[in-house]
Amino acid sequence: MSKPLLTVRDLAVSFRRTENKQTIVSDIVKGVGFEIHPGETVALVGESGSGKSLSALSILQLLPYPQAFHPSGSIVYRDVELVGANSDTLQRIRGNDISMIFQEPMTALNPLHTIEKQIGESLTLHQGLSGSKATSSIITLLERVGIRNPEARLGAYPHQLSGGQRQRIMIAMALANKPEILLADEPTTALDVTVQARILDLLKTLQHEESLGILLISHDLSMIRKVADRVIVLQNGVMVETGTGKQLFLSPQHPYTKTLISAEPSERDPPQNQFAAIFNAKNLKVWFPVKRGVLRKTVDHIRAVNDASVTLYPGHTLGVVGESGSGKTTLALALLRLVHSQGEILLKGKSITKLDKASMKAIRRQIQIVFQDPFGSLSPRMPISDIISEGLDAHDLVTDREERDARVVEILEQVEIDPKVRFRYPHEFSGGQRQRIAIARALILEPEILILDEPTSALDRTVQVQILDLLNRIQRKNNLAYVFISHDLSVVKSIADHLMVMQNGDVVEAGDAKKVFDSPQHPYTQTLLAAAFS
Repeated sequence: MSKPLLTVRDLAVSFRRTENKQTIVSDIVKGVGFEIHPGETVALVGESGSGKSLSALSILQLLPYPQAFHPSGSIVYRDVELVGANSDTLQRIRGNDISMIFQEPMTALNPLHTIEKQIGESLTLHQGLSGSKATSSIITLLERVGIRNPEARLGAYPHQLSGGQRQRIMIAMALANKPEILLADEPTTALDVTVQARILDLLKTLQHEESLGILLISHDLSMIRKVADRVIVLQNGVMVETGTGKQLFLSPQHPYTKTLISAEPSERDPPQNQFAAIFNAKNLKVWFPVKRGVLRKTVDHIRAVNDASVTLYPGHTLGVVGESGSGKTTLALALLRLVHSQGEILLKGKSITKLDKASMKAIRRQIQIVFQDPFGSLSPRMPISDIISEGLDAHDLVTDREERDARVVEILEQVEIDPKVRFRYPHEFSGGQRQRIAIARALILEPEILILDEPTSALDRTVQVQILDLLNRIQRKNNLAYVFISHDLSVVKSIADHLMVMQNGDVVEAGDAKKVFDSPQHPYTQTLLAAAFS
């Protein structure tokens, strides 16, 4: 076997924090070790909070030092010790020899810079490219990761792209300088199944052509099974099992590994009660103008949503699926009247299409949303107790501090987060824990309609099952109507009563979820299902 590109030995990660003027040390990662060889894919799997991302961030020394520190361990890249390396060494290696795809693209991308500038910075720093040469390379990279019409996207800002498109931009940035090692933290989390397949094929091709070593972190075990040469299972920061991908999936030894592999969302029983529709949207259209020239004349439109109609029933779930950029999230924002749309929107038979801001404030208590990117939607300056209770304050629902805190404790227990941590900040939680905090923030107002935009995308399978069970229990208890947006068709299949399939802003198929899954009529729906369940 060839000499390893990277060797991690006995890695430990601990954090210091101050509470009541006392320093408390938490040991998060304990004794992790592995090697990455040229052309090899090593996968780290485990539940949210198991230490996967911290182990990967340690390689490039990207943890918040000195709050974070390594009580023990060595990380060697081509004879260079990275633990404690100076800034010049790390700057030379970061993004050039070792690149990383971060878990949450919205927070990893600079909101003030265009896509061209952000990818171009890396090309200029490490390859000296600028001007037309850099632009040409950027366009080629965007094409390789599946961005349609890349020339038109060069001047776009991150907020103008869908979650899946932002993820692909992150992948393009990571691959820009042809690194030897790619640290991929949930690289396909926000991608639909068809794009996921293309990205995995792209990574495999690059790996074969350039002997790329990949450290892959993912909760998607079906994807891990297809691509990983070796798998390391982490539980509470400790390696509990390791082996070849084939060996580990065919014959798992540790009980925790068996639990991870067997965790799959089960289809729920359809709701028995039939109620009148609580919400209707008719012929919704959302077009964004494309303006050019000195006078900023409208020369075209981005047709995000075309003639979509939505009906929601209490106790029922509408699943919305489609590729990244198909208009799913824009449709959700239009239902909330957070973007301008044409068409009619009715809540309990009354039009809310033309209500002013003051009138919409009361309506929005009844219709809550869980956003796709939990870290981007949680204020980094507020403890989660204030984040969750912010809606109570905004709607003047609770004035007593003790009652307010009791409500926060109750909702945290519902989403299975220890209430003792409610005074910590979002950066102190894992991606999956942040997603649960976002769900708690929406539920505390006791809405009648809940829009869930990729609510389980950042969660491993075991936690996905728990969250789906939680959402089902809450829905049955409170008779909530859900709009469930996801690219994970197995998750949608387990929760949706009705299904809407979107492609390029158009609703190409809609109807009873079971009928659509069992007998899809539109070729695009057939393609999606084939990619998801093959």
